[in-house]
Amino acid sequence: MEQKIKSALPEKLAKPALRALTGAGYIRLDQLTELTESDVLQLHGMGPKALDQIRQALSVRGLSFAKKS
Repeated sequence: MEQKIKSALPEKLAKPALRALTGAGYIRLDQLTELTESDVLQLHGMGPKALDQIRQALSVRGLSFAKKS
């Protein structure tokens, strides 16, 4: 059985959002800590529901999106 990466993107993430993130090179949650929520929402296929799922997954791991500068 294949071992899952603990910091992988949420499994229940909608396919358009998953394609948007992986297409931009983001395959792990920890990579998203370098982006603001606004940055993520600019990716085609990302919406408020997907953003909330990612926010929750980050929070469980003690992580968060970058703050606006």
